[in-house]
Amino acid sequence: MTKLFSVLVICVIVLAHQTVAQETKGKDLITRVCQLAQKNSDLCVEVLSSDPKSANADDINDLAIIALRVVARNASAMLNDVKSMIDDANLDPEVQQGLADCKENILDAESQLEDTIAALLVESDVDSQKWLKAALAAITTCDNSIPGNDDVLSVKSRIFRRLTNIVVLITRALPKRTPSAQPVKV
Repeated sequence: MTKLFSVLVICVIVLAHQTVAQETKGKDLITRVCQLAQKNSDLCVEVLSSDPKSANADDINDLAIIALRVVARNASAMLNDVKSMIDDANLDPEVQQGLADCKENILDAESQLEDTIAALLVESDVDSQKWLKAALAAITTCDNSIPGNDDVLSVKSRIFRRLTNIVVLITRALPKRTPSAQPVKV
């Protein structure tokens, strides 16, 4: 009888935990996760709430992927700016070369963001952190290739870094898991 009672208590505790976990979805989950971003918590809430899919987000992994898509859109906007500036005949050749280098680095960052999403989908958290760091490094290299820090690209790269750092914090909050052996569905 004591064993049966112990099993019942354990079952009740597990069910209660699952119920609480299931209740933390959407806006509540966003609020809880964005508290980790501290000084960027308002930006985190804004970014995650901007996607309609976030209302149905079941877990932190869903929110990380939503945030990554925002970062990827930011990188694409930077790339478009570089492409439009690079053909300006009035630019100093050094600046034009810096823009060409920056373009390549932004392309690398976009690829690394895609790799991060793929790593999250297969639950490879170590790889996701590696790709996020590589994307941040690519944008820093882009910044360093262009003189000045108040141009359009510098402003967008600061935003890119803030957004990416939010994703880093979100992915670090993921429960420890081992990579899945299942194929990725995109």
